[in-house]
This record gives sequence, C-alpha cells and structure tokens, in this order.
Amino acid sequence: MIRVLVLGAYGLIGAGITRHLISQEYEVVGLGREAATAHRLFPDLEWRIVDLRELTDPAAWVPVLDGIDAVVNCAGALQDGAEDDLSAVHHLMPAALGEAAAERKLPVVQISAVGVAPDASTAFFRTKAEGDAALLTSGTPVWILRPGLVISQQAYGGTALIRMLAAVPLVQPLALGKTPVQCVGIADLAHAVDRALKGELPTGTPIDLVEEQPRPLREVIALHRRWLGFAPARLYLPLPRILLPILGWVADGLGRLGWRSPLRSTALEVMKTGVAGDPVPYRRAGGQIASLEQQLTATPVGTEHRLQARLSLLMPLVLMGLSLFWILSGVVGVVSLSMAAEVLVEAGWSLFAAKATVLFWSAIDIAIGLAVLWRAHAARACWAMIVVSLVYLISASALAPSLWLDPLGALVKVIPVILSALLLRMLLENR
Repeated sequence: MIRVLVLGAYGLIGAGITRHLISQEYEVVGLGREAATAHRLFPDLEWRIVDLRELTDPAAWVPVLDGIDAVVNCAGALQDGAEDDLSAVHHLMPAALGEAAAERKLPVVQISAVGVAPDASTAFFRTKAEGDAALLTSGTPVWILRPGLVISQQAYGGTALIRMLAAVPLVQPLALGKTPVQCVGIADLAHAVDRALKGELPTGTPIDLVEEQPRPLREVIALHRRWLGFAPARLYLPLPRILLPILGWVADGLGRLGWRSPLRSTALEVMKTGVAGDPVPYRRAGGQIASLEQQLTATPVGTEHRLQARLSLLMPLVLMGLSLFWILSGVVGVVSLSMAAEVLVEAGWSLFAAKATVLFWSAIDIAIGLAVLWRAHAARACWAMIVVSLVYLISASALAPSLWLDPLGALVKVIPVILSALLLRMLLENR
C-alpha cells in the first residue's frame, strides 16, 4: 500500500484529497500545524504535527519523510499575516521538500493555482511560481496541478465568500461581476492527484484544472444561490470599484490581527484579472473537468449549508457588535463614574470602594472588547464575556435586585449578550 503524506490535510483542498485517497486505498499520513483541528477532522488518521514555516531546510524533512512513498502538497496561504509567511510556505518549504524528496526519489504532487507566474501582480502568485520552479528543477518526479476556483461541500476562503454573498436576501451585492471564473470540483481535483500518483499524467509541465468555459462571477454566485436553495436576487447592487481598495485595506488590517478574510487585497487583485486557465492540456492527457452546473449537482447540499452561509454572513456583524458593546460599556462606566458608583453606595459600600470597583470592571469590559478583535484570543474573549456577564447578573441580583425591574432592562439585556457570545464562540470554529 502506498503511503502518501498530504501537507495541509485538514484544509479545504487537503481534506477533499485526503478523503479521496483513503477511498482509493492509499495509506494517508496528514501534516498540519494545529493538532486539535487535525484530530477533530480526521481522528483516525496518522498525523505529523509541524509548522511548515519550520521546514525550509532539507534536513528538517528527514524525519517527516520517514516511511513515506509520495507527497501531495496542498498547503498555502493567501498573503503574509500574523500566522502566514508566503515566501516560507510557497517557496522555501517546497524547495527544501524537493531537495529532500530527490534524495529518496519520492514523487511530489504540487497543488498550485491558475494564474501563477513569476511576473504576476501579487506575491501569492509570484511565490507560488518560485515554489513550482524549485520543485521542477529538484530532480524528483513532480506534477504541478493548477486548479481554478475549487468547489467543495465544505466552504473556506473564496468559496465561503461566494456562499455568503449568495445568502444575502432579496438583493445581490456584487463587485467585479463580469470577472471570468473557471471552477473545478474537489472530486475532479482529487481524481487528478490520483492519476498523477499512478503516473497517468505527464511530469515537468504545469497542468491547469478548470472547466471548459469561463463564466462571469455574477453567474457563479447566481448558480450557488440556486444550489443552496435561496430565492433569486430581485435586485443586483453593483459596488463601485473605488470601494475595493478600502475593503482590501480594512481586511488587511484584520489580517494583521489574525483574521483571514477572503476580501484581503490579494484576493481582490486576483479577482480583477479573473480565475481562468487552459483546459486543453489536461483534456489531451485523458482528463475531464465537469462544468460548474455538474459540480454543484453532484455535491450534496442540505439545511446545514444554508445555515452556514447565513451565519458566516452574520459573523462579522456579531463580532463587531459585541466588541463595540463591551468597549462602550467600559467607556460609559468611566465617563459616568459617579452615577455608576451610586448604586453600590446605596447598597452600603464606601464611595472609594464603589468607584474603584466600577473602574476595575470598566477596564475589564474594555479589555474584553479589544481582545475579541484579536483572532488568537477571540475564543477566550467569548468565554470571558460569558463569565463576566454571569458575575454581573449574580452580583447585581444580590446587591440591587430592583435593577431587574429597570424600565430600560439593564439586567435583562445581559442575557442576549451571553447568548451572542456563545454563538460567536461556535462560529469561530472555521474548519
């Protein structure tokens, strides 16, 4: 049985390829950097937990490749950020892998992307091109597969954005609606990887994996609306191109806080030129890529997919709303210090103790509101919101139970805040 190491095995593409290879009786070994995510998605898979940014030296690959017969690289990042290094993951890591694989004559299947070129307009494509070139000159058998927009039952990145847009009721907000897009189903992509591992595809030349004809982005979203079971848009709302740099700038800023928004400047730059490739070489090699309509028809869809699309649309609003609520709550406590302290004074506290307590909890509120904006701390911030809210409810009920009868619902409103924090915590699980 062939033992295949799949890099990025719990990602959108990696997971699809992993499942297909297992069904074809390969022995798959997964590689990823997040142990919890890896074991949650594939609890029965053998895993090698390592950060690919640490595998930029051929010597570092020696223990990783032990007992491996072939490698499929599905790892990648959209642009540099708090957890991503394009040069390391796209270029230096594949170069080191190619050198280490060449010593063992291990075949490597590289999942690249259509549009990759040394002189491309984005660092994403340029670093991918450097990695592809390094593998091709490594001396080991290499297949470079360049898929278009990958369609899968799961959604992440660009496909998640398309579903989010498709979930908008009544109107269809859209930018770059005429941009040409060619898709490929995860099943066809995984089948191409299988064919490469069996030696049925030529090595040495990148192969685009795309449907026969490009279609405008507007049509791609409309087909997803129909596939998800959403009503057709009654009105298209074109977004001015002048807004795109602003959206990219905001998304890039969030990227520095760890959020991997599909609206980052790299993704928008890619969409300006389109996602299109040449289907002829793969067809000549005996391959066939289904059309988007065929891909969607063959992909099971249920209530959970519609719900995911709607919740993904709401997540940024819930995140920003909760952050703003906690920050403003803390600021109001400081600005209205005397008024807030009066409640405690009436309960028998000294004025100093009352003011000190209000300032302390105001600082806690502001800290929580800021922490939830940082992706690495967002989950813990959600739990902090829930715990602190419960402390407020219990303490207020003991010290000033009359607040439950406040016409403005001072305590009653804490309950939906707790539920919102719990909802956000669930939405943070992105794979």
